[in-house]
Amino acid sequence: MTETAQPPLDPRLLSILVCPVTKGPLIYDREAGELISRQAGLAFPIRDGIPIMLPDEARAIDA
Repeated sequence: MTETAQPPLDPRLLSILVCPVTKGPLIYDREAGELISRQAGLAFPIRDGIPIMLPDEARAIDA
């Protein structure tokens, strides 16, 4: 059985993570599997339940 949806992130982890660029808040988009920083205009991927908080790995979004 293959599951395509991302597993939920631990709420404790979400409460302490901030954008590595702006140090601002992140918005969890479970469907897309990303943490969104509106201030930086970046979406950080979540791979295998692990947030990849490297600016070089993030994709640009319309802020």
